[in-house]
Amino acid sequence: MVLIGLPLSVAGCASIRAPGFNLPPLPAAPPGPYQLGCGDVLTLRIYDQPQLSGLYQVDDSGFITLPLLGPVAAAGHDTDALTQAITAALQKNGLILHPAVAVEVSTYRPFYILGEVNTPGQYPYRPGMTALTAISIAGGFTYRGCPDYVGVTRDTGGSAAQYRAPTCALVQPGDVITVFERRF
Repeated sequence: MVLIGLPLSVAGCASIRAPGFNLPPLPAAPPGPYQLGCGDVLTLRIYDQPQLSGLYQVDDSGFITLPLLGPVAAAGHDTDALTQAITAALQKNGLILHPAVAVEVSTYRPFYILGEVNTPGQYPYRPGMTALTAISIAGGFTYRGCPDYVGVTRDTGGSAAQYRAPTCALVQPGDVITVFERRF
């Protein structure tokens, strides 16, 4: 009876793959400028209006709240589109006839990393960073970490999806990076 069970258990091991291997590949990031999201901190400058200028955080509903204007939609827009929206709102409400507005991202929302890294957790995003850069920020791989690929959980229009990505893949703010355990 032991001989019969042995071939079945060996055959079962042959179909075991490393964790995350069966995930779909990470799609290419959409071209274009950075899209603002909840948690981003923006520096807003309105020329000759220090009471309206300052730091504003995109709230959970995707808005920033400006004095005299109230909530302005920010999530899903780039900084140029938000600049145009604020300029139009200031003119429409008759607050400033010819506003000169500048918006820039001062703090990006963080990324998260877990799994086989030395210091998992939440870290500040930096533009142009790769999964390998993120792993380095988190203290590098543990001795069990799989250096070939990672899992990336990304919000794709309101729902999270998990993908497999090479360590050279670009990370986006809000991504959750999973470093899998390698199989020997």
